[in-house]
Amino acid sequence: MLTATVYTNHSYSTAHVALAKPHSFSNVINHPGLLENWNKGPHVTGYIDFAQSVKDNHPHHGHSFPWASWSNCTPPSLPTLRTQLEQCLESMAQKGVLLGTITSHQIYKTLGKWHNIDTSLKIIIESDKETMTSKRAVSTKFSALGLWDKAVCTLSARLNAKEIDGVLGLSEKGGNLSVEEALIYREGMFALKLAKEVIRVQQGFRANAVKHLNKTGGFSRSLANSATDWPYLLLELLSVAAQADYFQQPKLVLNNIDVLKIAALVDDSSVSASMYHDSLIWRIIALGANEMCLPIILITSDSYYSYAAYMDFGFPDIFISRETFGWTPQQAKVHMVPDYFSQSEWDLIVDVIGPNARHLFEIYALKQSKYYQALMEDKESTFEDIIDAYLAYLQVTVVNPAMDRALSLLEKFALDAQKGKIPKDKLRFGAPWRHPPKKDDCFLRSEWAKLQLKDFIQCLVNAEFGVNYFADCSLEIYDDPSVNAMIEVGLLYVQRDPSFFRPISRAIQRCLVRWLVQERMQMSIKSSVLFHWHRVLRGRSYRHLMLQVGNK
Repeated sequence: MLTATVYTNHSYSTAHVALAKPHSFSNVINHPGLLENWNKGPHVTGYIDFAQSVKDNHPHHGHSFPWASWSNCTPPSLPTLRTQLEQCLESMAQKGVLLGTITSHQIYKTLGKWHNIDTSLKIIIESDKETMTSKRAVSTKFSALGLWDKAVCTLSARLNAKEIDGVLGLSEKGGNLSVEEALIYREGMFALKLAKEVIRVQQGFRANAVKHLNKTGGFSRSLANSATDWPYLLLELLSVAAQADYFQQPKLVLNNIDVLKIAALVDDSSVSASMYHDSLIWRIIALGANEMCLPIILITSDSYYSYAAYMDFGFPDIFISRETFGWTPQQAKVHMVPDYFSQSEWDLIVDVIGPNARHLFEIYALKQSKYYQALMEDKESTFEDIIDAYLAYLQVTVVNPAMDRALSLLEKFALDAQKGKIPKDKLRFGAPWRHPPKKDDCFLRSEWAKLQLKDFIQCLVNAEFGVNYFADCSLEIYDDPSVNAMIEVGLLYVQRDPSFFRPISRAIQRCLVRWLVQERMQMSIKSSVLFHWHRVLRGRSYRHLMLQVGNK
């Protein structure tokens, strides 16, 4: 049985582990040395952190993780993330070649299942200046497999053999390998290079179509799949090559998979990031459902992968989800009291802030600061002043910017509705968001967005910030643009089991209330009358979906 682990690098205390159905696996555990052990001997595990290239919000570049969603950060470029994924899978495949479980003919067989490669092989062969064979001779003299072998030989003459030997480590093992073994390993490496070149040639055939697709903003399953052909081929090769006690089940860990979905498209070398992401996930699922797939672990703080991805992709049992919500107050107390906080301080933290691990870390850092020491010299000051200062910090640096982002998403919804891009069933009779401004006026859209968001937060306050979205068959709640905006910016979290959505921590919940109070205090008399009219006649009400006793 396979055991998987979670290395959670998220800003708040929620993480998902979604595993495409592998050969077999048991449960998800935490073990700091497991990733290292998974790369010993015949084992190989690839690890990719898609957020590592977010320079302003990743510890790799000396910064902290974002409190809110990665969608609020400057998105990395899609070519960078594609290169990360492909290089990781290529290094895993190279180890398979070195262990003798991935051969040239196996690569040919796997590639030929999904691609007609004869034309591409002829182009590669004829592109070699030293090859004098005419196009007609190439097309008639060789069978499909013979054409592949010919292309491997052509590419081997073109590539640097010493570089290939260095990758495989043949120079170090030269004395322990026979000539035949060394040739098989080199042929496998050349075949990998050839397969990549074949896919590159075929992608060139579709370059103009991809450019047109990006320009028009359409959708094409075939073009999306062509962008993921190379990583998918490597995944299939690794899945087939796994052998018990020899090339022990290779594994792939994709951290912050949600960043791939929001990456920036900087050129026309690929389809859009969201289309690339969906194609990759869909093909992984198809590989696991139809044949067999190596274990793939998706680590993310985006609740989409827990509650919606399995429905969007049509396979309810393909993901095995494990949701980790951090410490309970009792668990956190064991670690925090009395080493870091006194009992009285802890009681205040749990009541006001909650046991969120990042909150505890930041409050303790604030407690150790010179500011705290200076504050404590004032006899009238208490630990409550530190809590108030921390809440103010969250309000200014986390919640207010995220709410501004949510407002911009609602304004975009209003603009899309005006242009007829929103389906009519999402603007059904009785929906509080059914009447966005009909005029193309930025001020009206801004006022409408604020009204919707204030109404939604007020509704959450009335429901005590706990809504069971499965109760009363109320999945239509996700037609609400305010719900989707708050989830996207990372302030609301959607659980799968039990099925609640609520703020990601008690401190964030308090900041949301503060935001609502501040907005209502700043309303003009006209805005206040409109708000109360909206609440009475069109306002949201989720009290019938409130948390049950014992689940709060």
